[in-house]
Amino acid sequence: MLKEFNRKLVFEDGNEYLGYSFGDTCDKVCEIVFNTSMVGYQEILSDPSYTYQAVVMTYPLIGNYGMTEEDYETKHPTLGAFIVGEYNDTPSNFRSTATLGKIMEQYCIPGIYGVDTRKLTRYIRDFGSRKVLITDISTSKEDGMKILEKFDIPTDAVSKVSPKESYHANTRNPKFHIAAIDCGMKQNIVRSLNQRKCAVTVVPYNTTAEYIRKLGPDGVFISNGPGDPKDVPEVIKTIRELHGEYPTFGICLGHQIICLSYGAECYKLKFGHRGGNHPVKNMQTGKIEITSQNHSYAVDSDSLKHTPLEVTHINLLDNTVEGVACEKDKVFSVQYHPESAPGPEDSGYLFDRFIEMMQEVKENA
Repeated sequence: MLKEFNRKLVFEDGNEYLGYSFGDTCDKVCEIVFNTSMVGYQEILSDPSYTYQAVVMTYPLIGNYGMTEEDYETKHPTLGAFIVGEYNDTPSNFRSTATLGKIMEQYCIPGIYGVDTRKLTRYIRDFGSRKVLITDISTSKEDGMKILEKFDIPTDAVSKVSPKESYHANTRNPKFHIAAIDCGMKQNIVRSLNQRKCAVTVVPYNTTAEYIRKLGPDGVFISNGPGDPKDVPEVIKTIRELHGEYPTFGICLGHQIICLSYGAECYKLKFGHRGGNHPVKNMQTGKIEITSQNHSYAVDSDSLKHTPLEVTHINLLDNTVEGVACEKDKVFSVQYHPESAPGPEDSGYLFDRFIEMMQEVKENA
């Protein structure tokens, strides 16, 4: 006898997708997106960039290796919801300390499985990312559509996930000191900097340029994070005031913020880039990198023509801008994730480039 559906997704146009509950059982409205990664659901769950988003995993089996203490990208996951084809609640992995569903319950993250994720992904590709209600099967389509009509996705995501106070992430015998503006930073970025002998002072998103100058860093880093970069004018202002003062590196949202600080423009993609298999061409070397990505917005290439920024990387799937640099100001950024958690490790050299820039400044001081 077939198990009866007990959860469903409702869209503004009346489309419904039925499935079964796992994780928390709360009702929630999110922006629905999809991720094409075959592994790394724990890192995706705990990536602050997914705040207010319901993630459809295109890989069919999720939960099979459980959750491990060492692999979180933030201590308090803020993912909106998980939507998967098949959920495994009995993981087989010697490192596992909990099931995915149990952790989702702990952080009030609802999940639904048994959904036709192939059909759902095609729907998102055709019509774009949009609002979705994850709710009990008893909720009528009409009531669900009314809830969606009245609900607006909040624009305070960065302030929600950014730390309220500065903190230090030290390493043994550091050679450099980084001021990292945390807009929702993944912890593997801090690990990547620590591994390269960088002590990191992590500061909130609304930290002023004056405060950063008082820290006396060797370099400034701007992290990834959720939402529209125009929703954080405080960070744009800070970076604009720091132009040319320190070697500066931005990733994902940090990339968009750097471009906006120089007068470029950003726009929202139809369904974004999310996954661990996006090919990017390095325009300086001609090499192709397979990259990890997670973003809804992109930089307008035409708007860069009026700035001192040079395009350094291009996405080969849709020709969107994936990297920029300004040699004079010792600034560079990429749209993708060189710390790759999860994902390929083709782009780790970008952290080394940041180190080299700081070393050059020290030598020429």
